[in-house]
Amino acid sequence: MTYLINPNFLCRSLTGIERFAYETCAHLDTILTAEDDVRIIIPSNVKTVPQYKNIKIIRTEKPLKSFPLWDLFEFSRWCKKLNATGINFSNTAPLGKRCGISFIHDIYAKQYPQDFSSFKEKLIKLYSCFNYRNIARNAKKVITVSEFSREQIQKTYKVPDERITVIPNGWEHFKSVQEEAPELSEQLKPKSFYFTLGSLQKRKNLKWIVEYASKHPEDKFAISGKAVSGFVSNDLASLQQLPNVILLGYVTDGQVKWLMKNCKAFVFPSYYEGFGIPPLEALSVGAKIVVGKAASLPEIYKETAVYIDPYNSDCDLDALLETNIASPDSVLNEYTYDKAAQKLYNVITNI
Repeated sequence: MTYLINPNFLCRSLTGIERFAYETCAHLDTILTAEDDVRIIIPSNVKTVPQYKNIKIIRTEKPLKSFPLWDLFEFSRWCKKLNATGINFSNTAPLGKRCGISFIHDIYAKQYPQDFSSFKEKLIKLYSCFNYRNIARNAKKVITVSEFSREQIQKTYKVPDERITVIPNGWEHFKSVQEEAPELSEQLKPKSFYFTLGSLQKRKNLKWIVEYASKHPEDKFAISGKAVSGFVSNDLASLQQLPNVILLGYVTDGQVKWLMKNCKAFVFPSYYEGFGIPPLEALSVGAKIVVGKAASLPEIYKETAVYIDPYNSDCDLDALLETNIASPDSVLNEYTYDKAAQKLYNVITNI
């Protein structure tokens, strides 16, 4: 059977879903044999073309500009032309029988419709929910990233056990990241600050940081993350007014690594995550992690994390960090891109 990878992740900013797709494909390439027929289209506007040995590259002079038009229609035409089953990593897929093998990382827009209040957000919510339903009904195989997400997808869309598989995220990409200090590093002495990383979406729960930082002016917080159009937290303005909060804006992977290695703890107060990669990156460099006791996070991080109530900031982080925390080794060994690629290979060779 021929498989065709949807390349939309190569044309987007590198956030969690795109990182997972990029790394899983790179590791899958090392597993494939000469008998396996896995291909990927490279639109003309892909900035960095991946170097694959076994995944066959198909170049096209057309750019990928409109993701909805590409995902719903153009990629479907490619699958039909090549008589291929699509592999879609990004919560989107062609309509109907061309849906192929498709990931639903989480169903955030379905579970938290109240987070989508502006006109643009409501359009994003409708499009997201449309894709969840299309994939759940039509994909040959639905793949998600945690048991939490699997249970939510099955409960909401009645996907039978035999059509859904869990393939978690990994963290090994962080090994090759070269550490570098951010511009404001002189204000961030080692182990003197808490660090938070996110896209500033509402579910990343900046409200918790606002409330906690307001109650604890002696604690310093460094927050990085790029505001995503249509998804900016209402609490961003409040954070900008707090003297003990430093908003770093976009930071490079190298700067993230420096911040994680030098922070007192990495704080991830999300109330909804399908997986949540950043705490895994933090664990890989020896940081302590504080995460919301919600959604998939307890499943993934088990005893390696300090847990907080994402809806209640009445706690003392310093005191919580004095409690015993398990070694991160078991979690780091459990969630790797090598294992993700092997599980994906098992799916495509047994479909």
